[in-house]
Amino acid sequence: MSLLTLQGVSKRFGDVPAVDGASFSVDRGQVVGFLGPNGAGKSTTMRMITQYYEPDQGEILFDGAPLAAVSLDAKRRIGYLPENNPLYGDMLVADYLAFVADLRELKGPERRRALDDAVQATAVESVYYRPIGELSKGYKQRVGLTAAILHRPDLLVLDEPTEGLDPNQRIEIRHLISHLGRDRTVMLSTHVLPEVQQTCSRLLIIHPGRIA
Repeated sequence: MSLLTLQGVSKRFGDVPAVDGASFSVDRGQVVGFLGPNGAGKSTTMRMITQYYEPDQGEILFDGAPLAAVSLDAKRRIGYLPENNPLYGDMLVADYLAFVADLRELKGPERRRALDDAVQATAVESVYYRPIGELSKGYKQRVGLTAAILHRPDLLVLDEPTEGLDPNQRIEIRHLISHLGRDRTVMLSTHVLPEVQQTCSRLLIIHPGRIA
């Protein structure tokens, strides 16, 4: 059974069809690249998978069950790094991650282990006690990834995770995503083909709003 399945999923904004009848499955352990030009429907699809949007038509299954029926459980098992990576610039990295741990209801020894594992996996130890607003764009992306994997999700959804980074930072984040993909299923959107070639084990192409 696939971890994630979309069946004829569509989403419109007014008269504009952002996603039109998308159908695909993602199996456990895959790092799936979601490739398409800007405006093709990548972010809209990911926002439906992470329940920020509801589909107008079609159905999304998570671990074989309709997403709408297992909404809370699915949110506990999905990690999400949106394209704009919303962080609180005036918070220390440590305080922000503690805040995310509170939201994820992590407590006791499990909380400490989760924080230690996520910080080590994303290599943010050197900036752990620095204000987020003082970090480079690359380290801000790392902090966003740390928050996204803190609760050990089964599915990690990354929307344009290297957008706006310089070439060296892109390489670092690609290596990090490849490492994270060893332990979990990853879905990664981008409009940069080399990103998919160097990071992903499978490719889906969307244009415009349809799986091509």
